[in-house]
Amino acid sequence: MGLTMLARLRIAVFLGIVTPFTLLLIPIQWLAIKTGSPIARHLPVFYHRIVCVLLRLKVTVIGNRPNDRPLLLLSNHSSWLDIIALSSIMPVSFIAKSEVATWPIFGLFARLQRSVFIDRSRRMATRDAHQAVSERLKSGDAMVLFAEGTTSDGHRVLSFRSSLVGAAGDVIDGEQSRIQPVAITYTRRMGLPIPRAERPCIAWYGDMDLVPHFKGILLGGPIEIIISFCDPLTGEVAQNRKLAANAAEQAIRIRASDIMRGRIAA
Repeated sequence: MGLTMLARLRIAVFLGIVTPFTLLLIPIQWLAIKTGSPIARHLPVFYHRIVCVLLRLKVTVIGNRPNDRPLLLLSNHSSWLDIIALSSIMPVSFIAKSEVATWPIFGLFARLQRSVFIDRSRRMATRDAHQAVSERLKSGDAMVLFAEGTTSDGHRVLSFRSSLVGAAGDVIDGEQSRIQPVAITYTRRMGLPIPRAERPCIAWYGDMDLVPHFKGILLGGPIEIIISFCDPLTGEVAQNRKLAANAAEQAIRIRASDIMRGRIAA
């Protein structure tokens, strides 16, 4: 009974803080987007840092946050926590599949973070998304693409889909465009290394329901996350979507493995 009451209290405290905080910032962010204010880039960073504190997520960055623009980040993807972690360290927007726009809560948050939605089933819609991404990159926004096309179970990095890299638009058009792999790795929980059997408890994949997963994250103890920026892709590799997807996949797979095996310390 005591544990149940403690769990209920933790959930109540989280919702009691994050709900009014979110409702306060939504109209501010909406107005910033409509007016083209630079606040629209930076307010999500502030918001997600607060959420990290409330969810007890400790995010550590390895490597330097890239300052060059245009910038396309290619990342692995295993959980909705990836978005919170990445958004807490630098201003980013996401390239997402069109279905995300219709999801409750997530769809709203994605729009408020100025995501670009790609409908891969309609050629004309995809072409419009290409143009939208290109314009955003040229305007100085950093865009994130989860190139696996879905979430993994947390055990491994799935194959990167070169079609998605191509769908990012005219970013592979010369040396002025920077494409950089970034590895997201969940390393410790409650101060202890996360064993293989427990990684799916953090990953959100398949047909998992959001509410039970969220409760597991909120009540399961602090989580340590390492975001590692790999070397940017250059030359012929950066200008070819298939080569870029393969190179980014291999770089992230190696980096994530090295971090989980303790070969690279945070």
